[in-house]
Amino acid sequence: MNQSVLQSIAAADLPERGQPLAGGIFVTRYWLNGQERALVLLNDEFEGAWGEYGVKVEGAGSYSDGEANTRAMAEAGSQIAIQALELGAFIPSCLEGQLVMAAKADGLVTVREDGWHWLSSQRSAINAYGMGFEVGWLDFDHKDNECLVRPVRSLILQ
Repeated sequence: MNQSVLQSIAAADLPERGQPLAGGIFVTRYWLNGQERALVLLNDEFEGAWGEYGVKVEGAGSYSDGEANTRAMAEAGSQIAIQALELGAFIPSCLEGQLVMAAKADGLVTVREDGWHWLSSQRSAINAYGMGFEVGWLDFDHKDNECLVRPVRSLILQ
């Protein structure tokens, strides 16, 4: 992760949901691995395959920890994961994708509705999860299919 990217913030310094923060838009507060965090949706968007069809990526099975999943994906050679990490960000997990959907439903963020977005949570050697932000569908697709990616950041709250 780029060391110049903000990695923590005082809870008292958080803006309102839907306002700018750390190079993106503040989505919500949430708990992950015993730490309260702030989820930030970046404006960057790209597309590509999740990874190699038929290859299970060890360490990419978390339903909640998108950063851990993305790091495992990058170690396995996933170009979208490498691209997200180069931005000082990661591909959201299923949980983090659903938090983005909740912010979209509340009118706080804008996310493309004309295609599926990859999530970093792997379902099997063949499939990984994706989200359709038109109405919030969570589904899975073949890892070698091209889908959109909208990276996020997670800041530890102090």
